[in-house]
Amino acid sequence: MNKAFLLLGLLSVVIASFSQVMLKLGAGKTYSSKIREYLNVYVVTGYGMLFVSMVLTIVAYSRLSYLSVPVLEAVGYVLVPVLSYFIFKEKLTKRKLAGILFILTGIFIYYL
Repeated sequence: MNKAFLLLGLLSVVIASFSQVMLKLGAGKTYSSKIREYLNVYVVTGYGMLFVSMVLTIVAYSRLSYLSVPVLEAVGYVLVPVLSYFIFKEKLTKRKLAGILFILTGIFIYYL
């Protein structure tokens, strides 16, 4: 497995996680019209980031083994709650922290 493509896949997951945050920021605001609701800086940037993430994912997956892809995608399940904690001030409950711990433990065991 090529480490450069693994890092490219990881970058793709990070970009996708930030795009979800951008879309949530856009959804939390009120707009004067339906056009502005869908064509604002948060939504356009969020979908643009999702598109970049998709292209990077396709390139990365072309060279990664099928066994490493689910582990790579699991990083997004860790990153989104952490970003939500810092940006939206959402609580990291014991249940969320336990889930993050299980995911990180699984990633660690897989790459041993």
